[in-house]
Amino acid sequence: MPLKGRLIGELISEMLAVAIIITLGDSAAAMIILYDPSPYATAYWGVCIAWGLAVTLAIFVTGSVSGTHANPAVTLALMLFRGFPKRKVLPYMAAQVVGGFIGAALVLQMYGPVIDAFNATHELTRAAGGASGVFFTNPGLHITPTHAFWDEVILTGILLLGIFAITDEYNTVAPMANSGAFMIGLLVAGIGASGGYLEAWPINPARDLGPRIFAFFAGWGSSALPGKDFYMWVPIAGPLVGGVVGAAIYQYGVKPFQNREEMAGASDADIPA
Repeated sequence: MPLKGRLIGELISEMLAVAIIITLGDSAAAMIILYDPSPYATAYWGVCIAWGLAVTLAIFVTGSVSGTHANPAVTLALMLFRGFPKRKVLPYMAAQVVGGFIGAALVLQMYGPVIDAFNATHELTRAAGGASGVFFTNPGLHITPTHAFWDEVILTGILLLGIFAITDEYNTVAPMANSGAFMIGLLVAGIGASGGYLEAWPINPARDLGPRIFAFFAGWGSSALPGKDFYMWVPIAGPLVGGVVGAAIYQYGVKPFQNREEMAGASDADIPA
């Protein structure tokens, strides 16, 4: 296939991957926010699993085409440390944000009447931020934007540390290719279970920015962009910085100490994908 056609396929793949993640993940957010009593009121782990399974499904659907970055922080880290072509970085990131926009549109199509009823019941409006948590993230109790930035540096660092370990062909204890998708999904779920209440774990700039742009045009206005206290920068900058830090820790703090001589003696069939 010509290089141009291949890139178009990869961009469609990235867009579809994020659309899947947001459609399912934001729908889980709608379930916990809009219904009283919430089906997740005493089972928050279910929300985390829903996001994790959404990531797993996205990898199964699109992994053979684009590798399913599905996250600008992943794309940036792969460019810096694993040779991903620089010319593809911005197109991949743009496709990911578009996927987030599409996913949010699908969620509003499904949950629009429930959102409107929720806002009417609580005397809220979209412009005032009513039910905004269905689409994009906000700081939780006692959390300032600056504190949220460092939270996301830490959480996204853990995400990329894990992804680099899971996908390292020389890591002898990494899962095989077919189970790697499940492990990455569980990694996302685990991060959500550990830090989701801080600011809804926006460890993916496209996960927040795409739906935030859609919400801006769908009636949420300035509550979406730029957000209260200009919060929109946090879910972009925090994950991008944290992803590079986490990947660098693996690349320079773990990878150089792997037993390459032992791996060199193994057959190709013995080397994890």
